[in-house]
Amino acid sequence: MLGKIIFYEDRNFQGRSYETSSDCADMSSHLSRCQSCRVESGCFMVYDRPNYMGQQYFLRRGEYSDYQRMMGFNDCIRSSRMIPTHRGSYRIRIYEKENFGGQMNELMDDCESIQDRYRMSDCMSCNVMDGHWLMYEQPNYRGRMMYMRPGEYRNFKDMGYDGIRFSSIRRITDSC
Repeated sequence: MLGKIIFYEDRNFQGRSYETSSDCADMSSHLSRCQSCRVESGCFMVYDRPNYMGQQYFLRRGEYSDYQRMMGFNDCIRSSRMIPTHRGSYRIRIYEKENFGGQMNELMDDCESIQDRYRMSDCMSCNVMDGHWLMYEQPNYRGRMMYMRPGEYRNFKDMGYDGIRFSSIRRITDSC
């Protein structure tokens, strides 16, 4: 099932709108700003900068009447990515150091504290083999987050996450 999201220029679903079921690298080509939305189906990641950069926030079905208040964004939404439904296993390898160095652990389920469970001092790279995942800055799935789809992530610093220590990780399941 495809996702569907409607973006609005103003808070509380006011102003011009833009509806999509796919990725949007630059919201400015459709709206002058974007400050609220409705997710009618599926799951999406939204970003406060174009081209899927900057602070990210995970959205599932529901109404989001004011991004700044609800998510702590400094600005409005500038890009969005639909998260495809995944059916099957989940598997990710996390590494203590960049370029897959240092201690490695393989996860197939959620982990509320990487440091407590694996005694890793940090998590600086990963390889997502199966499924879609969210990494969180704080234990218990709190704080800033990063969406990870299948692929290799050699250095989180190069992705704009310098100074962030990821502490928990969760699968994005079919509950979208």
